[in-house]
Amino acid sequence: MRLAFAIIAALLAIAGDAHTGGTHAGRVPLPAMKAERGESCVAPAEEMRRNHMKMLFHQRDETVHEGIRTKRFSLKQCVDCHASRKTGSVLGEKGFCASCHAYAAVKIDCFECHTPMRSTQAAGAPR
Repeated sequence: MRLAFAIIAALLAIAGDAHTGGTHAGRVPLPAMKAERGESCVAPAEEMRRNHMKMLFHQRDETVHEGIRTKRFSLKQCVDCHASRKTGSVLGEKGFCASCHAYAAVKIDCFECHTPMRSTQAAGAPR
């Protein structure tokens, strides 16, 4: 019985790929993987795809806990290179970060704090 289910599942998977040409068209749009500025990233693309959060967390810890501020892995430097020339943002439907995180089904929470709007609001907030 299990073998029959496994065979049916395999056939359905193959039929699904044949129907879409193997590209999964129409299911989830491919991310917008385009650097708008800069000549090269701080690390190879494969390393960045796999480890960028570790790099950002390490940078955050060094900055917040030890007062060490470097540009190499800073969120600001990432945004400066990857933000859309049109919108100035890495968010939105075709934004560099948002499109990749949507593709990977990962929630971005960096920009809940790190936004120009939030700094303006914080600066004008009563103390």
